[in-house]
Amino acid sequence: MVKAILGSTVFFFAAPCVVGGVLPWWISGWAAPRFWPAFVIVAAGAFVVLRAFVRFVREGRGTPAPVAPTEELVVGGDYRFVRNPMYVGVVTAILGQALLFLDWRVLGYGVIAWAVMATFVKSYEEPVLQERYGQQYADYRKKVPAWIPRLRIR
Repeated sequence: MVKAILGSTVFFFAAPCVVGGVLPWWISGWAAPRFWPAFVIVAAGAFVVLRAFVRFVREGRGTPAPVAPTEELVVGGDYRFVRNPMYVGVVTAILGQALLFLDWRVLGYGVIAWAVMATFVKSYEEPVLQERYGQQYADYRKKVPAWIPRLRIR
C-alpha cells in the first residue's frame, strides 16, 4: 500500500499537475485570472482527478502509471459513471482555465490534450486492460461510457 501511495503521489505531480495545471498557465503567459467563477470548473476537474488517484490506491492497490499498474480493475467511485474520469477531470480543469483566463490558446491546448489522451486510451490502455483483466474489463466497457459520464448507475 505504501508503494502505491508513493508511486501515485509522484505520478500525480509528474502528469496531471503538469498537463492540467502548469501547462495551461504557461500557455496563457502566466496570466492573471479574468473570469473568477471559472475556478469552480477548475476545482471540479481537479477534485475528480484526486478522487481517481485515491481510488487507484485503495481499490486497485496500485498506481495510474503504466509502469506500476493496479492489481485489480478499478470500477468503483467515479469509474461507475465514466471509464476515464482522470482524463475527463484533467480536460475539465484545462477547459476551466481557458475560461478563467479567457484564452483561446488554452482552449486549443485542451482540445489537443483530449485528442492525445483519447488516442493513448484507444491505442494503449484499452488493449492492455483487456489483456490484463479479460472478461471483467469487456463487461465493464459494455456498461460504462468512455468519455461522457452517465448520470445513473446501472
